[in-house]
Amino acid sequence: MNATHVPSKPAVEFRTAPPDMPVPERLNFALVLIVFIVAMGLLWLGSHVESWWAVFAVGVAFAYLLLTNYALLHEASHGNLQSNPTRNYWLGLAAGALFPMPLTLMRSTHQGHHDHNRTDVEMFDLYYPDDNRLMKYVRWYGILCGFFWPLVPLGAVIFSLAPKALRDRIFGRSQPRGYLLNGIQNAAVWLVRAETLLIVGFFFTLFWLLDLRWQNTLVLYVCFAFNWSTRQYIGHAFSKRDVVEGAWNLRHNRLMSALLLHGEYDLNHHRHPEISWYYLPRVAPADASQPNYLKQYWRQWLGPRLATEPEPATAELSRTQP
Repeated sequence: MNATHVPSKPAVEFRTAPPDMPVPERLNFALVLIVFIVAMGLLWLGSHVESWWAVFAVGVAFAYLLLTNYALLHEASHGNLQSNPTRNYWLGLAAGALFPMPLTLMRSTHQGHHDHNRTDVEMFDLYYPDDNRLMKYVRWYGILCGFFWPLVPLGAVIFSLAPKALRDRIFGRSQPRGYLLNGIQNAAVWLVRAETLLIVGFFFTLFWLLDLRWQNTLVLYVCFAFNWSTRQYIGHAFSKRDVVEGAWNLRHNRLMSALLLHGEYDLNHHRHPEISWYYLPRVAPADASQPNYLKQYWRQWLGPRLATEPEPATAELSRTQP
């Protein structure tokens, strides 16, 4: 691996939204409520239609609805869902329950992503000459085929159940993915456990109240797993190796842009993580290039490429540099 570090731009930090770009609180609240209610309806419908083709059709609708839910969870992780921290937490917890993922875990892992974007630990799309090419390809196509999503709820359960010694061994800073859980201190561990327990209780209640069938519900979540996982790296794949600038603003149709809550503007988000999704299209320079979203998506299926740039310094390291 290339051990050379290139200083990045100033570290990404979660800041307060600027006065002229207030959080669209009523809109966000309405979206969380609508998504939650419609998701309940789709879960019920998916368990009560007769044919498996109908279950799959419901699953496709569910898969796209939960893209919006994830975008709302993402906003909550930045404190951009509501300006009031308490309301932001509880609405984020509701969005996380549908994913399912504890909000506190999402906050930590997403901060880790911002601090380590395009460094070696997040270099899924590239490889060094001495890397295990087979493992690189397995990992890359695993992400594209939907296998990233199951690791999230599974990781939450393992993290919640594991004693400290085992937790440090699996998720410690010295481990390849340890940076993702760096922000979780002892008190927050219990918060993750409480949130995980709430999510488990939430699903038990859903299965009881809505008379859900586990096979049908699994089909719905498999559809979402693929739809979410396959596009998780699209905003970063083959971009420059820079913690802040290593992302793309992509061009998508209006419907998908609305469903993603402008999530295709990933570069703008990394430059301005304090800004609500609502304003992301406005902060791009007028002459900035926007690759086509679908072309970028299919480009990923060609496989990982040889790395030609050195690893950038993490945002944590940048904070210590003059």
